[in-house]
Amino acid sequence: MAACGSSKTEEADSGKQSGETVSTTAEITAGSTENTDTEGSDSDSSTSSGTSEGSGISASTEAVTATVEANENGLLDASELFSERDLTQTADTSEAKEITLSDGQDVSISEAGVYVISGTASETTITVDAADDAKIQIVLNGVSITNKDFPCIYVKSADKVFLTTVGDNSLTVSGSFTTDGDTKTDAVIFSKDDITLNGTGTLTITSSDNGISGKDDVKVTGGTITISAEDAAIEANDSIRIADGTITVTASNDALHAENDDDDTVGYIYIGGGTLKLTAADDAIHGTSIVQIDGGTIDITAAECIEGTYIQINDGTINIAASDDGINAAKKSTAYTPTIEVNGGYITVNMGQGDTDGFDANGNIYINGGTIDVTAQSPFDYDGTAEYNGGTIIVNGEETNEISNQFMGGPGGGQGRPGGGFGDGQFPGGSQKPDNFDSNNLSEDFDPDNMPNGRPSDE
Repeated sequence: MAACGSSKTEEADSGKQSGETVSTTAEITAGSTENTDTEGSDSDSSTSSGTSEGSGISASTEAVTATVEANENGLLDASELFSERDLTQTADTSEAKEITLSDGQDVSISEAGVYVISGTASETTITVDAADDAKIQIVLNGVSITNKDFPCIYVKSADKVFLTTVGDNSLTVSGSFTTDGDTKTDAVIFSKDDITLNGTGTLTITSSDNGISGKDDVKVTGGTITISAEDAAIEANDSIRIADGTITVTASNDALHAENDDDDTVGYIYIGGGTLKLTAADDAIHGTSIVQIDGGTIDITAAECIEGTYIQINDGTINIAASDDGINAAKKSTAYTPTIEVNGGYITVNMGQGDTDGFDANGNIYINGGTIDVTAQSPFDYDGTAEYNGGTIIVNGEETNEISNQFMGGPGGGQGRPGGGFGDGQFPGGSQKPDNFDSNNLSEDFDPDNMPNGRPSDE
């Protein structure tokens, strides 16, 4: 391993349970660098000069930078969610330290700086354990790590970590995760502090549990990321923020999950751009408080595709295929009334058969703009109020200016929900409804049990 000023000591990895094989840990330090990183600030320099000696990475004189724009309707101000360094896809490697991975040799980073890491290794963990004001940038330059039971990247302490990809990289954990003291390290990338993923390369994550787990904020602003996880693909306590990048997820639980057990006012998800393909057995996008989508192309296949307390869609192209609810606003946060608000974008929703809803709000639905194209027996279901103020609504192929709180018939369709009539112009059993039949003006002696083939009782 080539690293200036590094020392090597034989010691048991404190992040692994006792009785495991002792591994070699290389302590890597770098000189302090200017690390101003204020969200929404332009104070960071996004240009760099020089070359990281021997790394094969030329420092860019013109940095590759993602962009994000605030939406005037947004609950969240996107200009305050990302710093300039978050959005810069290239690293200043002029003073970077180089690290080449080796089997069974962990890497410990304890000081602020830029670290260029390359090589292939097994049973190796890159651990960041630095001061709480230290900003660390790790450049993955053709890295492949395969572990059995511990994270490939473990951030124990830092102010913030930037994980920047160059070339093709892969991280895999194949077995049951072990603990680090009281910490349940259950993700391939496990961070106790803020972490940003960016870059111009690719990162493939394969996990027997979670893919990426952040105990504060997890941001993605660039790169191509592919995650296959037996639990959640990306989870965070405070927020998941996506500005750009190509993200492909296959998850046996949720694809994106933001939730803080101690504070239900946070745990939000913001998507401002990028290309996302999310396949999940449970929820594809699950935010406790807010889910806000300002742009991007998002293809979703899941049980429930988008779930949160306040769901706001301002722009973007969203394709939903759901077996439960397409978009579901439920009371998960005490800070907001369950609401679905659509101000723009193009949303296509295709629902499975049975008790499924295209747009399901335990509160209110507001359609102010954009285009909604829903194919469902129950396009809309809400407990509060629904307002149509603009935009285009297409339900089962027909344009409408109403938000009907009812079943709409079709294959498997049947009786209406509260507030609605019978679907598809028929009584249950297929008998045709008379032209003058008014379900809202029934006579006192009307007996639903004597309808053709009998209407199901309420018992």
